[in-house]
Amino acid sequence: MTTGRHRDAEHVPHELQRKLSNRHLQLIAIGGAIGTGLFMGSGKTISLAGPSILYIYMIIGVMFFFLMRAMGELLLANLHYKSFVDMAHDLLGPGAGYYLGWTYWLGWVLVGIADLAAIINYLSFWLPDGTTFTPMGQALISAACVFLVLGLNLLTVRLFGEIEFWFALIKILAIVGLIGVGGYMVFSHFHSPAGPVASISNVWSAGGMFPKGVEGFLAGFQIAVFAFVGVELVGTTA
Repeated sequence: MTTGRHRDAEHVPHELQRKLSNRHLQLIAIGGAIGTGLFMGSGKTISLAGPSILYIYMIIGVMFFFLMRAMGELLLANLHYKSFVDMAHDLLGPGAGYYLGWTYWLGWVLVGIADLAAIINYLSFWLPDGTTFTPMGQALISAACVFLVLGLNLLTVRLFGEIEFWFALIKILAIVGLIGVGGYMVFSHFHSPAGPVASISNVWSAGGMFPKGVEGFLAGFQIAVFAFVGVELVGTTA
């Protein structure tokens, strides 16, 4: 004789459960766009393009705005899409979906390697002077970071969402703090130890908006685009 509990269990569909709330999705998307490319790559981009980096980020930002609007429209048009790989498979064909899926996977593998290299650089900067890591030490640090991220991803979906939410919030607060400190330094005419004084006029006083010419302006796009990698995660997370 089958009990009521057993009968109910037989009719429970074996599906993934949606445990992420709207705030999880939003912060995961924002946190995915804030990372190595912004914190570590922005200095390199500014050195290449100069003040014209403002135009670069505005151009790329507008492009990604329309990209995300288009992705949102497609996700709402067919709720069976799980990611943009499904969109390409359905709208462009199986070959396009296969190619996009594997190139996206390879792209994130390369991004992961770049992030691990950035972690080593950050540790070398913040640890006491003279601290160096042997190749074996770098490998162990990288492995520890990989297993830490793996452990976070193997947790329950809701707990993973909470961890990502607070980590992303830390990134946002860090950016707000940097903007606040930068604004204070500009308005207080902060004197750096090297001599220059913080001022808004520094934007155009050293060769105008394009001190490195057109070549420097175009060179800045490569690293700036990398800073936007991750905004599409809201499409896969949703």
